[in-house]
Amino acid sequence: MSSLLSQAVSRRSVLIGGAALLGTAGLSACSPGNAGSAGGSKTLNVAYFGTQQQADKTAKVADAFIKANPGVTVKFNGINGTDWNDFFTKVLTQIAAGNPPDIVSVATEGVQLFAQKKLAHPLDDFIKRDKDQLAPYFKDVHPALVEAMMYQGNLYELPTDFNAGNMYFNTSLLKKSGLEVPQADWTMDDFKSVAAAIKKNPDTVPFDWVVRLWGSWTSSMYANGGNLVTEGKYDGGDWLWSQFYSGDPAAQGRKGGWKWGAPTANSDAVVESLDLMVELANSGLSAKPDVGGGSTLQGLFSNNKIGMAIGGGFWAGGLHNAGMGPDAFDVQYFPKWKVQRHLFGTGGYGIFESSKNKDLAWEFLKSLVEPSAIDILTAGNSTTPSRRSMMTADRYAPTGPKNWKVFYHTLDKLPNTAPIPAPPYYNAMANALNQRTTEAMSSGRAKSALDGLQKDLETAAASIGS
Repeated sequence: MSSLLSQAVSRRSVLIGGAALLGTAGLSACSPGNAGSAGGSKTLNVAYFGTQQQADKTAKVADAFIKANPGVTVKFNGINGTDWNDFFTKVLTQIAAGNPPDIVSVATEGVQLFAQKKLAHPLDDFIKRDKDQLAPYFKDVHPALVEAMMYQGNLYELPTDFNAGNMYFNTSLLKKSGLEVPQADWTMDDFKSVAAAIKKNPDTVPFDWVVRLWGSWTSSMYANGGNLVTEGKYDGGDWLWSQFYSGDPAAQGRKGGWKWGAPTANSDAVVESLDLMVELANSGLSAKPDVGGGSTLQGLFSNNKIGMAIGGGFWAGGLHNAGMGPDAFDVQYFPKWKVQRHLFGTGGYGIFESSKNKDLAWEFLKSLVEPSAIDILTAGNSTTPSRRSMMTADRYAPTGPKNWKVFYHTLDKLPNTAPIPAPPYYNAMANALNQRTTEAMSSGRAKSALDGLQKDLETAAASIGS
């Protein structure tokens, strides 16, 4: 798996271990008409973006569903690819060969591509039919996560997990610097002061980051009120918001999904944001990062080489696995600049339009949003549960951090939090951003690099008619 894809998948990867579902609730049981056939069995094929070994681990989430529905088989099939487009191209080959998958695991990065290619089956009619069953789920899930799974007015996935771009702190380095974890309303000036204090520790990088679209310098971009593309909303979705989120202030202004419009990669706010990263690197407050995932940073962070880094809820599990105790790190919101807006990515499962088992596939999707199933998908705090009720002190006691409430509060208390820009040409966007960011950090000329990124995105958008 290449760099971009591994980044997108790893931040919401499924680390299951040996856990098993404790039971199954009403959502996970099939109706008699769906569970069987004249031949006596039904098989659901799940296309999983990753290795077969990873797919086999994830497949354990189906155990309770299979037990509750005798005769049903669920097969997770690992499909490697260089990016989401490559993954879906391989899936299209399977469909053409007469072996269509029924279900697919898709993160924010691939949702609109999945739908735009007409591969995805909208869930709207299923949800309307089973609205009473699903009401507890939607009541427990922030509407921002749901809206991020919509495209052109239709909902394509039920979110199982998410990660927002918060700021992690090595508490040992903070203490050595005479500091404590900042308050929630800390600012970009406060951030620079904290970085300057940490810099006084030998062999330490005050702040480090990776080159990618999620949780990179793009976090500064969102905090500066900028974006790579013009933001809009598709019409539609009124039935969902009125049915499940009536009276919820967080649902105000929600529509039929994010409409990513004309590129704005060289706008003043974006240039200023990347200029900040060049400034931090030149002043020794930050490293000059490489393209890659966060695992290297977590290793350096756990060895007291990094004071601060951007991470989501998945960093709690990652730092724990790297040997850090629950009190060795903590988390806070990303600092306020012009605004204190955060970005996030979410994940879930969708149904293929070509599936011959859509009803059965839908029953399985409902089982995946049960708390017991999400508990498996987020085992070890490898990612953040989409259900608010699952965010508890007991969940984070083994791993930390102390300020774990920040993860869901990023949605609940910061109303401007939004998904990363992920139009159907996301792969081209991400690759171009990686290249142009590296160019800017090497040359020190953010504006020139972002002028190039603007042209890259205009070409990519034109190629699909966006």
